[in-house]
Amino acid sequence: MTLVRTNNEWYPTVNHMFNDFFGDSWQMPRKASVPAINVIENGDAYAIEIAAPGYEKTDFKLNVENEVLSISVEKQEENASEEQTYARREFSYSSFERKFSLPKEQIDSDKIEATYEQGILTVNLPKREEIKPKPARAIEIH
Repeated sequence: MTLVRTNNEWYPTVNHMFNDFFGDSWQMPRKASVPAINVIENGDAYAIEIAAPGYEKTDFKLNVENEVLSISVEKQEENASEEQTYARREFSYSSFERKFSLPKEQIDSDKIEATYEQGILTVNLPKREEIKPKPARAIEIH
């Protein structure tokens, strides 16, 4: 299984230019980041664990198309409070997307399942029956 890397961010080159002049103080704090993952393999399946606390399971979108598993999240929150004679509004938006190239000869994409518990999204990718390791068997000599 291969992780598909994408880089849609233009600001790293711009950061260097602005950091030389302003230092790091010009940058707005970013809430969006790509979460850490674990990929586990056992005899029957692969499992992808994604550390994504603070989300609900309904925030996640999982999709398999052309042997590519796409896992994405998009969450928007709005907080408002009254302070003396003016209103303060704070917006929060976070999102990420991870893509994994699935080996079609190994993964049974019709049986992929996912669970979200205690901030960890676990995607179970079962192996096809024909590639699962077979138990050892004794061969009788005739």
